[in-house]
Amino acid sequence: MTTLINQNPIIYEASAGNSTREWREDDDNEDAADPIDAQEVFDLIRSISDPEHPLSLEQLNVTQRDHIQVSDENNTILVEFTPTIPHCSMATLIGLCIRVRLLRCLPSRFKVDISVRKGTHQSENAVNKQLNDKERVAAALENSHLLEVVNQCLATATSGGVVANIVRGPAVAN
Repeated sequence: MTTLINQNPIIYEASAGNSTREWREDDDNEDAADPIDAQEVFDLIRSISDPEHPLSLEQLNVTQRDHIQVSDENNTILVEFTPTIPHCSMATLIGLCIRVRLLRCLPSRFKVDISVRKGTHQSENAVNKQLNDKERVAAALENSHLLEVVNQCLATATSGGVVANIVRGPAVAN
């Protein structure tokens, strides 16, 4: 039996479901501009499973909407997350899961930075350096065991984030 690093995490109430938005005519147009905002990024990462507990990052308060900055005009996204404890050895793995989720779901035009919120982890500089170094991330994802763990954490992530929850009219049969 493995010993949990944080045996009794505080569990927060997750918001009710994912955001929904009305379907727009441009949603089916691949050439139309698709602005991204912090809520959409949050919706993509909130349901990622914690690697240690059967809870989402939102339920553990690791990710919060207010800790995400998006500049659609400059194609930049900054996601700051808060480990549940200051000596969390899973912080790099959590950040890697967030990065992979966003790499898989967002347009490639975005430069994504992932970081531990200042003052929330004893090794925040080292973790941040690992999470934002392309070569280190690529090397980590070449490790089949590590990639399997990342994929397990992402398996609970809502399929497609907000996009999967667009409210459309009734389906029309062909």
